[in-house]
Amino acid sequence: MNREEIVIAIKDIISTIAPDEELGSLALDVRLRDQIELDSMDFLDIVMELRKRYGVQVPEEDYMQLATLQGCVEYLGPKLESKSLVLTALKV
Repeated sequence: MNREEIVIAIKDIISTIAPDEELGSLALDVRLRDQIELDSMDFLDIVMELRKRYGVQVPEEDYMQLATLQGCVEYLGPKLESKSLVLTALKV
């Protein structure tokens, strides 16, 4: 996956967890929890969905690296470079 696909993948996962949130205008460099209603359980659901869809294990000590979309891209980029985008909720 490239950078754009990683952003799309994260938005797709969020849209399954928080379907009422507007994700089109999310800023890359602002914490996700400051932009949309996500609690700690939602965040854990995002991490679990990353593992389920893409086989990516995110250790608890790395959770802060996923706080922003930009952080997700930087952290997940090497882990997802050989993976294909899986969409379930977004229509791109």
